[in-house]
Amino acid sequence: MKLLHIDSSILGANSVSRSLSAEIVAREAALHPGLEVVYRDLAEQPPLHLSPAHIGALFGQPPSDPAVIADIAAAAPFIGELFAADIIVIGTPMYNFGIPSQLKAWIDRVLVSGKTFKYSEAGVPVGLLPPGKKVIIASSRGGVYSEGSPVAFLDHQETLLKAALNFIGLTDITIIRAEGVAVPALKPGAIATAQAQIAALAA
Repeated sequence: MKLLHIDSSILGANSVSRSLSAEIVAREAALHPGLEVVYRDLAEQPPLHLSPAHIGALFGQPPSDPAVIADIAAAAPFIGELFAADIIVIGTPMYNFGIPSQLKAWIDRVLVSGKTFKYSEAGVPVGLLPPGKKVIIASSRGGVYSEGSPVAFLDHQETLLKAALNFIGLTDITIIRAEGVAVPALKPGAIATAQAQIAALAA
């Protein structure tokens, strides 16, 4: 089996989402001996945000900027990694109500018409990723934004990521969430709850 592990927090060793995503990968490795892991650190090696040169390259206009050329080459494996993976683990914090821009840049590279989705004759999007893939999201938030919170409507982190993954056919999604981690009284319990959920993950 193959697992694609993606981290996007900029906080390094201080990141809750990185810690949780690493624990998820360790749990999956224990459940699946011989698991092959591909790791992408989007904060350490962030893909560039889309530019006119990137869009031009999609339509047969080779870029001249060496940085764009190198970036397109570096991002070329992203879609293949998704197709190859049986399990996809994504670590994402909430930054200003949404996902890190580095993770958004990755989404922009893997949501590609004709490769990971297509439109039906009625204009309805159809995901092209094969069924059977499992996605586990390690989510962290400084505040409390889950259902029932008075500010739940501000969650454009998990909602955006789930929508993007559903769009390309990834519908088996589990969220391991630690929220309120910026509140000292809430952080230990939030992390403990998430770790208990990780320990309960089944094959």
